Amino acid sequence: MSSHVDQRFSSRWGLILSVLGIAVGTGNIWRFPRIAASNSGDTGAGAFLLAWLIFLFVWSIPLIIAEYALGRKGRMGVVGTFARVAGEKFAWMGAFVGFVATAIMFYYSVVAGWCMFYLTEMLVNPLPLTTEAAQGVWDGFQAGGQPIFFHALAMGFGALAVWKGVRSIERVNKVLIPALLVIVFIAVGRTLTLDGAMDGVRFLFTPEWETLAHPRIWLEALTQNAWDTGAGWGLILTYGAYMQAKHGVVKNAFITGVGNNTVSLLAAIIIFGTVFAILGAEMPKAEVLDVMKTSGPAATGLTFIWMPQLFAKMPAGNVFAVLFFLGLSFAAFSSLISMIELATRVIVDLGLQRRHAIAAVCGVGFLMGIPSAVSLGFFENQDFVWGVALMISGAFIAFAVIRYGTSRFRLEVIDHLPGDWNAGRAWDGLMTYVIPLLAVILLGWWLFLSATVYAPETWYDPTDPFSVMTCLMQWGVVLVVFLALNRWLARRTLATPFSEVE
Repeated sequence: MSSHVDQRFSSRWGLILSVLGIAVGTGNIWRFPRIAASNSGDTGAGAFLLAWLIFLFVWSIPLIIAEYALGRKGRMGVVGTFARVAGEKFAWMGAFVGFVATAIMFYYSVVAGWCMFYLTEMLVNPLPLTTEAAQGVWDGFQAGGQPIFFHALAMGFGALAVWKGVRSIERVNKVLIPALLVIVFIAVGRTLTLDGAMDGVRFLFTPEWETLAHPRIWLEALTQNAWDTGAGWGLILTYGAYMQAKHGVVKNAFITGVGNNTVSLLAAIIIFGTVFAILGAEMPKAEVLDVMKTSGPAATGLTFIWMPQLFAKMPAGNVFAVLFFLGLSFAAFSSLISMIELATRVIVDLGLQRRHAIAAVCGVGFLMGIPSAVSLGFFENQDFVWGVALMISGAFIAFAVIRYGTSRFRLEVIDHLPGDWNAGRAWDGLMTYVIPLLAVILLGWWLFLSATVYAPETWYDPTDPFSVMTCLMQWGVVLVVFLALNRWLARRTLATPFSEVE
């Protein structure tokens, strides 16, 4: 077996930066500002932010604590950890968690490729001055083979980043994440110098308390936190397998969750400030918000159609545009390599040498990502199906802890480590009751939307990209396969020598 599985992060700093690389992705910069705008009232989005912050502490941080602790205890990928902690009968759950993250990897690499293309576009070509010109850049990119090329480039860079195991992952993230944070702070500073930017910032943080009476606001806030922190994906569990035994998990989890949400808020300040500053002089606030809410095909509208032309209208816009897409590329890439590592570690645990596992993951990842690279309709279907499946993954993570015994797990694995906080009994209640309940509510919410809003006439049609049946069919096929393979997965994985290297 490759010695790479015995590696440990060299320092707590390296671990935290790498896990922040998981959490801070395109969901922070691309999705969060749009969702905040979509769930704002007439006077502001502050009430949505409050609900979003509540779920940081109710959903995300408890799950992040669990993932860190599961990884450190199991010292394996998601399949081996579930087999060891929950029992051999539940290896299929770990396989499902791993597959969901890997299925997201297939099209997330395509998104990383989009970011890389726009970075080069901002570097070599003039910024588009009109919506038609910006749309032309996007349409021209999608019409050729460039999405496949940049998808391949992203997967290739990802393979290099994980090639030497956690040591190379740590080195890459020690560059990417500080650089990303510097870019974000520079962009915030530049945004706040724009005339009218403070109107956008005030709108972002002004609460309209009446909106909290709408269940949709709470459900969207929970969904956003579940998606953009990386909690329940199995990615933090995978990195947790490489943390040193002396490092606690509770402080790390708080740093991860709060750090992620801070980046989301800073990104929202950039987007709200820029859009209000540039468009606020040309159109009423309601129309400005419509621009922010309009996602376009595959949610590309604000980021790839509007932002380049907004940069073109500000002084030194070219520099700002390059910084924006450089930061977006860094965020996408740091998350992508964690997905590659998750799948790689699962295959290594099954007995394959690391270099062969990486080649298999990245080769299959490239091939499976091609449909999303050439068809936005297929991309949107995969994003919907496996994005919603993350709710199941979060419930499975909670189940593994419950199966072991929540209080027992906390006392044996989490609490009473020198220099760390205790999770306490409150964590027991959240993991045992609240998170499973929220997972069921969220899953029901998205299937309800599918049946009543997204595909009300074709909810039974598995070929409709947003139907209930397309979710149930794809999840069902994967679950049946892993249930059938459960005994083989458990025995093959647990046959791997248990690593106690610290």
